[in-house]
Amino acid sequence: MMVEPKPRNRSEDAKRDVIAGGIVVAAILLFVGTGGTVMQAVVRTLVGLGGGPDKVLSAALILNIALILFGWRRYEDLNREIRERTEAEHRARYLADTDPLTGFLNRRALLSKGQQMIAAAAVDKRNVALFLLDLDHFKTVNDIHGHAAGDRVLQVAAERISAVLPPNATKARLGGDEFVAMMTYEPSARANIDALAAGLVSELEATVAHDAQQIRIGASLGIAMANDASMTMETMVRQADIAMYHCKDEGRNRHIWFEHGMEMAVQVRNQIETGIRDGMPRGEFIPHFEPQVDIASGRLLGFEMLMRWESPEYGLIPPERFIPVAEESGLIGELSLQVIREAMEIAKGWDPSIVLAVNISPQQLKDPWFSQKLTKLLVETGFPAHQLEVEITESSLFENLPLVRSIVTSLKNQGVSLSLDDFGTGYSSLSHLRALPFDRIKIDRSFIAAMRGSADAQAIVVAIVRLGESLAMPITAEGVEDEATAIELTRLGCSKGQGWYYGRAASADDTARLLAERGLLRAPLLPPVGPDTSEDEPLRKTA
Repeated sequence: MMVEPKPRNRSEDAKRDVIAGGIVVAAILLFVGTGGTVMQAVVRTLVGLGGGPDKVLSAALILNIALILFGWRRYEDLNREIRERTEAEHRARYLADTDPLTGFLNRRALLSKGQQMIAAAAVDKRNVALFLLDLDHFKTVNDIHGHAAGDRVLQVAAERISAVLPPNATKARLGGDEFVAMMTYEPSARANIDALAAGLVSELEATVAHDAQQIRIGASLGIAMANDASMTMETMVRQADIAMYHCKDEGRNRHIWFEHGMEMAVQVRNQIETGIRDGMPRGEFIPHFEPQVDIASGRLLGFEMLMRWESPEYGLIPPERFIPVAEESGLIGELSLQVIREAMEIAKGWDPSIVLAVNISPQQLKDPWFSQKLTKLLVETGFPAHQLEVEITESSLFENLPLVRSIVTSLKNQGVSLSLDDFGTGYSSLSHLRALPFDRIKIDRSFIAAMRGSADAQAIVVAIVRLGESLAMPITAEGVEDEATAIELTRLGCSKGQGWYYGRAASADDTARLLAERGLLRAPLLPPVGPDTSEDEPLRKTA
């Protein structure tokens, strides 16, 4: 770290320069005029010396010695000023090239230095590896623990990166929680690069201590390679970034080399994101409804709303294709509320006994205003709160339990029911069931599917059903696909089920027909008396 130089006193320097200048002028005049009789007389008069030319010469000598001393001082001043300017230039260059939090290079300096490294490596017939490393769940650290904790995590991450990589590696922080490291290697030594990447990922798994808290992070690392001078830094960083995001899709906390097929996946993702942005105002996202029934009697109890995308170009697109993109791009909140609003408008026509269940993304539970937004939808649509069930996944509770508690308590106060979804697959904790006012537990479909062939899966289902009984929380089983599974769940005491055995998710029109067959549509309002009411005849029949 560079030390800030003390500021010079410019007024004192100016005074000394004026004095030195006056002495210089006087000394020059004395030196030039020493041999002349007129100047000698002037000198005798000014300095009050007598006794001939020797004393005049002595005075001139003294004045010239003074001139040399002041000249030397001026020379030192100039040298000091040059040194200060040089240090200031070095400091300015350091600040312009360096990330102040970690001491690593910044993006601008990396692009310049990295390009030079690629060119030099090509001359030596060596390859260059570029690591792009992104800390997993870093935004959650800031949201839960604060920005001071986030800065601490970044500093510790930089220290660990420096400890693992060789001293000659070029290290940079691109911004946020993204780091880059570059190093040259022999083409035959790719295994060494893999070992370094694995070491980095492993080192960053360790917790970070901050204010008596242990903050757990991880890292996803993408690697790009340059084997000739034609590779540009911009391309290399982009390829490593693509590999890093592919790494996150594969499960995070690992490293992956860039492959050209990944670029196509990124293009597809971008097309999906653009399609979501364009399709929302056009109403292309619609609700479908999957039946939920009483397992013992087969009575229809409600529907879980599942989102579908009616693309004019690609047809009906299932949620697993576009929901992850909507979450990553931050569009899921607006998209979900838009489709929930439409589902509420549709469900207003159902019998009051039929419940509408909606899934809430973990991203939405990071919004402190979410409960107010959902309450506003209930008011604007006129949908009864007691007919709405909000399903929350276990993984949502892990990130910010106090905020989730505030949201679900607010919804509960409005009369909305709450269900803990995908139970058994996330961060299961009995404390969550005690701390949050859930009304129902949903067993994940993976346990139901494996139940008949796995004693362990069946034991888990039995344990969850017994847990629900002890907490007075009814159990819903997802993924019921055949009669044998339904019979077994009935025997175990599971009250509610959904899955292909009871019917797949259907459009609003198909759902209305199903409800009409069972007499579960609200009676329509009678139209005004008029000459022609033929259009309302089918509605009266279905009622």
